[in-house]
Amino acid sequence: MTEQPPATTPLDTSTDPAPGTDPAASPPPHWEADVVAADGGTVHLRPITPADADGIVGLMDRSSDQTRYYRFFGPMRRLSDKELHRFTHVDHVDRVAFVVLLGEALIGVGRYDRYPGTRDAEVAFLIEDAHQRRGLGSVLLEHLAAAARERDITQFVAEVLSQNSPMVRVFLDAGYSAQRSYADGVVHLTFPIAPTEQSLSVTYEREQRSESRSIGRLLTPGSVAVVGASNDETKVGNAVLRHLLDYGFAGPIYPVNPAVRHVRGVPAYAGIEAIPDDVDLAVLAVPADEVPAVVEACRRKSVRGLVVITGGFGETGPAGRAAERELVASARASGMRVVGPNCLGIVNTDPAVRLNASLAPGIPGRGRVGFFAQSGALGVALLERARERGIGLSSFVSAGNRADVSGNDLLQYWATDPATEVVLLHLESFGNPRKFARLARRIGRTKPVVAVKSGRHVRMTAGLAGTSVSVPEQSVAALFASAGVIRVDTLAQLFDVGTLLAHQPLPAGDRVAIVGNSTAMGVLVADAVLEQGLELADDRPVDIGTRAGPEDFRAALQTVLADEGVDAVVAVFLPALLRGSQVFGRVLREVADGATKPVIANFLSTDGIPDELAVRDEQGMPARGSVPSFSTPERAVIALAKVAEYARWRRRPMGVVPDLEGVDVEAARQLVDRVLAETPAGRPLTDEETIELLAAYLVPLLGTRRVPDVDAAVAAAEQIGYPVVLKSTAPWLRDRRDLGGMRFDLADAEDVRTAFAAIPAGDPVIVQEQAAPGVATVVEIVDDPSFGALVSFGLGGVATDLLGDRAYRTLPLTDLDAAELVRAPRAWPLLNGYRGSAPADSAALEDLLLRVAQLADDLPEVLGLSLEPVIVGPADAWHGGRSLVVAGASVRIGPPTARVAPGPRRMFRPDVS
Repeated sequence: MTEQPPATTPLDTSTDPAPGTDPAASPPPHWEADVVAADGGTVHLRPITPADADGIVGLMDRSSDQTRYYRFFGPMRRLSDKELHRFTHVDHVDRVAFVVLLGEALIGVGRYDRYPGTRDAEVAFLIEDAHQRRGLGSVLLEHLAAAARERDITQFVAEVLSQNSPMVRVFLDAGYSAQRSYADGVVHLTFPIAPTEQSLSVTYEREQRSESRSIGRLLTPGSVAVVGASNDETKVGNAVLRHLLDYGFAGPIYPVNPAVRHVRGVPAYAGIEAIPDDVDLAVLAVPADEVPAVVEACRRKSVRGLVVITGGFGETGPAGRAAERELVASARASGMRVVGPNCLGIVNTDPAVRLNASLAPGIPGRGRVGFFAQSGALGVALLERARERGIGLSSFVSAGNRADVSGNDLLQYWATDPATEVVLLHLESFGNPRKFARLARRIGRTKPVVAVKSGRHVRMTAGLAGTSVSVPEQSVAALFASAGVIRVDTLAQLFDVGTLLAHQPLPAGDRVAIVGNSTAMGVLVADAVLEQGLELADDRPVDIGTRAGPEDFRAALQTVLADEGVDAVVAVFLPALLRGSQVFGRVLREVADGATKPVIANFLSTDGIPDELAVRDEQGMPARGSVPSFSTPERAVIALAKVAEYARWRRRPMGVVPDLEGVDVEAARQLVDRVLAETPAGRPLTDEETIELLAAYLVPLLGTRRVPDVDAAVAAAEQIGYPVVLKSTAPWLRDRRDLGGMRFDLADAEDVRTAFAAIPAGDPVIVQEQAAPGVATVVEIVDDPSFGALVSFGLGGVATDLLGDRAYRTLPLTDLDAAELVRAPRAWPLLNGYRGSAPADSAALEDLLLRVAQLADDLPEVLGLSLEPVIVGPADAWHGGRSLVVAGASVRIGPPTARVAPGPRRMFRPDVS
């Protein structure tokens, strides 16, 4: 597509702002952003300022006659002083303009102008010819639409010359419902700018393509320069150059060292700008104080990407983090992405590239696994372990301080990389957990994502503090569960699961058959299978005995694999008991190769792919059909159980967010807006406000009245109907039955008066309808400022609280999510007819969870909500025709944190995001 700027009607050359606007208004900081263009390069976008006048003049001078004609409907070569003033002086309310910068060059501008007295605005762009077809018009449209929505504009209008079809496509392909009309060679487009499912889908698809290409530029360079290359074998620059040469990089390699003429026999250059040819990737191994000058030289050289091995940045403290931010800002402004600093480097095993721009001397062979690790220091050990386990890699990135390139970027790349079938992640922290959840959920539907997350009990307090956000463990667990990420607890499990996924198919179910030559080992495996929540396909393992031969082994394996009641096979093999063990291993490999069910082995003291169990590819690496071996039965079955859980998640339908009956979003919105208008910082809602809010979502509250004295309590009880409960509102007595703050089973007025006198005076008292006996549960909304809202569910009671038996899910909540959430706590049997009791109405609980989740989604100002207790009984007429009632509720509101509507594409900037 040839991206051309749209034309507008003739310019209004007045310099006065539109009536009713504030000419002193300032744009909010979040309007400024770094953005990845469609070709993978980066640009900077920000609101226009009067100082951009020269940039606008330069943009006009560099634009072709056709581009200017398309924009202005005539052969305009220059703007008059008055027109230039209007272009660069906006009020950031009714007239908004963004400029696109590459370094110091202004390469594009987009703007909207509100039609006076309306919620409509005209939108137009001008993109320099050399930067058309980079998707910048679409980026500007997204950011202008987001800004317009903040300024209460609901619709854009564009006038485009009919021959400017590429620009018409920019509007039509944005995912909005555009209406078109034609007159006098001009296309008139009108479209609402509220986000829709289609527009969000378009945005996410463009984001994925752009970010994937930006990582592809790093991993597939045509040439590499090593800045700081050295002949001293103790230096980092020597190691990087040596590894590039030894691994056989397919393109030219340029050592940069002003003090020598050759490094390891390769001609050296005094500076990167002295290299006569183009440089795609620069690996920086110079002291930290020299990095800024090198980055500036790379900018002038038009280098496409940087790998900064050098440490001494964010991991050193505030000054280092400031230097790190400057490094990233400088690189991005020039179109470059940055891996690091303080990283191990990057690897691409593609035979057409053969890139080892890292400090790791030993690289695993070519394979199907993409591997991301934050730690540079641990990276060498991780690669060595992968090599030992026979895990072939497609690519590897160690992000170090993760100042720019992060795990999210790699997920975008691996999502569509045909060479990558499995993703392994070693995470120390999250940069943008909300985006991680979205990406992992999408990629997990086709490619398994396995993650080990350190810091579950001890959080990092230094190093990555400037580029990370702290996410509580409950949020991490919910994130991984919702996104289908296979979470492992240790690095050993990471490689165990990765080995299994790389070489064997997914199981179709949980039924496991065990075949072996040792009864004792077979029983250990069976115990492990049951402990991990899997099922035994047979009552006992198949034991061929110590005297059985290879063909007996083959027959037993073929029998269980052919059994429709078997989903996976664990082969227990003790070589010491069988002569010619390699023969038996070869039989296992031959039977497993091509099988549609996973087969794994338990060879004592063996982890990985032994030679006799390997199916080799053309590079000699273990391929599909190879049988992973584990040194203990527990490790084998744990890996199988985690893969089976992922397979269940993948088979599960996506679920839908249902349309709930009786929801009055407008009434709830008015209540929240009214409270925040009175108390902008937010506060807990009163009991009356809480009842009003929950009633808007048809949350089934018990009849409740707040009363000041005993006579009012009796009157309320008569109105509600006996029996009733009295509850003190004193903070130290509220919900404290043990301290006398709650009185139950009040059957008449005399009971109410006696109970009221027994509750300490001075605070109002709540009179509430008494529920029939049932199971007490707790439903909560927990707001994590860095991540978003979580829905929490558990059973009530001190024991449950002490054990932390709560389950969490992220928003939005689907019908299937709600069903899983109800059944996730370990105490679920108490709701499901434990010891002959009547099962509680789980469908009513699911409906309540969906209503609470929608409330949280509709109202990001709800920072905390607790329904306790939620009493649930049998599905029949349990409590006046209801099977579930809410006996207690509290709500806290305030300015929204993370739960905001998705915005336009932008690169994560930890210092401002």
